[in-house]
Amino acid sequence: MPKKIDRAVKERCVRQVLDHLQEYPSLTAAAEAVARREGVGKESVRRWVVQAQVDGGQRQGPTSEELAEIRQLKAKIRRLEDDNEILRKASIFFAGELDPRDR
Repeated sequence: MPKKIDRAVKERCVRQVLDHLQEYPSLTAAAEAVARREGVGKESVRRWVVQAQVDGGQRQGPTSEELAEIRQLKAKIRRLEDDNEILRKASIFFAGELDPRDR
């Protein structure tokens, strides 16, 4: 299971990358330098920066709020599908109980 990283560390990493982005040839290089200093994964830092840019409107993509809503809706769909499967099995069971050919 991935470890939880403190929100303050994430925000500090994002701020450092965005503040010093022009000093590096790419976002990946900036993220790698900050990640090394902060002791976190370079890909994690890069993804945090990209998501911050999406949330800030500088980049296309789903915002954090939209991603959270999508996760909630997918969980709700999963629960409803499970409920439907239980109801389907129950109706098959009770239909078999009522079948006069089994008497």
